[in-house]
Amino acid sequence: MVHWETPAPRVRRGDVRAALLALLLEGPQNGYQMIQSIEERSRGVWRPSPGSVYPALQQLEDEGLVSGDESGGSRTYRLTEEGRRQAARYADEAPWDEVARTAVPPDHHELRLLWAQLNEAFSHLVRTADERQIAAAKELVKKTRRSMFQILSEG
Repeated sequence: MVHWETPAPRVRRGDVRAALLALLLEGPQNGYQMIQSIEERSRGVWRPSPGSVYPALQQLEDEGLVSGDESGGSRTYRLTEEGRRQAARYADEAPWDEVARTAVPPDHHELRLLWAQLNEAFSHLVRTADERQIAAAKELVKKTRRSMFQILSEG
């Protein structure tokens, strides 16, 4: 998978915590699912590391806001009643939107979305295309690359 290269997003203190609480308000999840959800909802801008998510989940558990259940080698977290009250504060704010908004200039969002769609098509092509389709795709990618460098050289 090809990733869009952007500087690391500015994540404020408490953004991971707020995002986890907001996601758990929707229902029980494991840490990996929450990392994926944040990445998807921020349109690929913010993918918190396990090193920030799991300690935050542990802290939330220590505070009695979430409980974790071990099942099949994975720990699933759910909000406690107190956690639900805390999470309600984040129901209208989506921390991933704020991180995405500050990390990528607004006029770049459409380009980023188009890149994600192209990446999806490329992944499908690599899995299913025949030799003729692969050859045509190679030519298209080469032509597109040249065209992009042409755009850059005009600036």
